[in-house]
Amino acid sequence: MADIQKQFAEFHEAIKLKRFEENSTLVEKRDIILNKLDAGLKKNFEAKNEPVPKYNKFNQGSYEMGTGIKPLNGDYDIDVGISFKVAKDDYSDPVDVKKWVYEALDGHTKRVEMRRPCVTVFYQKEGETEYHVDLAVYSDEECNSDKKKYLAKGNLNSSSDNKIWEHSEPCQLTDLINDHYSGDDHKQFVRVIRCLKRWKDNNFKIDGNAAPVGIGLTVASYDYYVPKKDLVDAFASKYNYNDLAALKYVVSRMINSFTTYYDSGTSSERLKTYLPVEPRCDVFVKMTDIQMADFKKQLNALLDALNSAEEEVDPVTACETLQKIFGDDFPVPEKSDTAQKKGPAIITSSASA
Repeated sequence: MADIQKQFAEFHEAIKLKRFEENSTLVEKRDIILNKLDAGLKKNFEAKNEPVPKYNKFNQGSYEMGTGIKPLNGDYDIDVGISFKVAKDDYSDPVDVKKWVYEALDGHTKRVEMRRPCVTVFYQKEGETEYHVDLAVYSDEECNSDKKKYLAKGNLNSSSDNKIWEHSEPCQLTDLINDHYSGDDHKQFVRVIRCLKRWKDNNFKIDGNAAPVGIGLTVASYDYYVPKKDLVDAFASKYNYNDLAALKYVVSRMINSFTTYYDSGTSSERLKTYLPVEPRCDVFVKMTDIQMADFKKQLNALLDALNSAEEEVDPVTACETLQKIFGDDFPVPEKSDTAQKKGPAIITSSASA
């Protein structure tokens, strides 16, 4: 078996994004938006002689979880929560609250949209989207009798049935991901998530719901990941992490978790993966049966590549196999650098903490 942990580490360094507060450009874009939101709310509500609504802001999504990757299309996604100090019961139509954000930001850039889960501000450069900021609008838990946070869902043209306040706990989800294992075990967990996200970007169309959503791959990793490391020195209790083995284990568990469902005489295989916090929804629910079948097909192709790389003695050949499925950011060593190199000299066991 070839030792390619170094290449996995280099791959991770090439694709990873720093946490939100470590990225000055993203912080700048977010703060510009929030300053514009403050000014817009003040202007619009004072014009109606009404008090300006107060809110808490917080980062959410992959940046806050530390699982973000560099987008292949250059479109950086910034997720911000806006939790208004209002009770949901005082606003039967959640879109009325989302309008506060939409109207405060409309015209800030050439493209501002209200989408069902959020309000999105797009930044463009030479006609291409360079960044977009998703602002999810909430009713703050301190203002609700049940002390729960609710997400305003619906857009300007939604029917009444599609305008809802949905119990949602984004900060709890962030905490669960950030606290899943600790130390180097957690670092490997994050590397597995980022590998899966880049695999997704490299093997699926980005339009619609053809690709599995990033949060789905994150939650699946949360469900199935266990640390994988090889014992190289029993006396010193020294281990080397094995990202290939960890990724292979998660992918295998995902494939084995597909279940056959029957509906009106027809059957389909689906992977149902649920958020571990409210709203506890199936994160892959929007994928059609055809898209889900392709998802499983691509997972099997990924597993085949991982198995082939694991069985390969030559690091160059192993990495060439993985580069085909992960893209050009997965490095292939020079043959002269890997001559006669194999796996760890002493491998007495595999630890799964």
